[in-house]
Amino acid sequence: ERLLQLHEDGDGRVVFFCGAGISYPARLPDFAGLVKKLYQALSVTPNAVQQATIKARQFDTAIGLLEADVVGGRETVRRAMAAILAPDLTAPNASTTHEALLTLGQNRQGRMRLITTNFDRLFEHAMASKSLSPPAGTPSPSRGKPRPPRRTGVRPTGTAPPAWRHAAAPSRRRSAW
Repeated sequence: ERLLQLHEDGDGRVVFFCGAGISYPARLPDFAGLVKKLYQALSVTPNAVQQATIKARQFDTAIGLLEADVVGGRETVRRAMAAILAPDLTAPNASTTHEALLTLGQNRQGRMRLITTNFDRLFEHAMASKSLSPPAGTPSPSRGKPRPPRRTGVRPTGTAPPAWRHAAAPSRRRSAW
């Protein structure tokens, strides 16, 4: 009850943190599944270092190691990632949770109180399908100063409407980040 009241009061003390689980209905993998599918899609058997990294659940590093290992490097891996992270929008309730969180995540002042670690773009899809605009003042990767790439190659993209995003898959229209 207290959580509901804090959210209702809209004073900014409730923030929704969203992980891969919200994208399962669209038949998307979690981070471990993404790494597994990337190695499979590129027909790469992880070497000992890659296996140890995966076992240690250092998935961003495992992707960076894969990029260093395949012909075409980063661009090849990012194309495969975009294909793997293409959601099945025909699946039942593929973006229903995202749509609900977009509504719940906005406080009375119109500020979005939602953070996601997801690489997929289902929040953007949910916004487009419901004709929603990003809340006023929401930064986006197209505005402001871009952040430098991380050592592992999984690049934070800044705040993508409507939520802070740790990183995002490349769109299919772009060849790489």
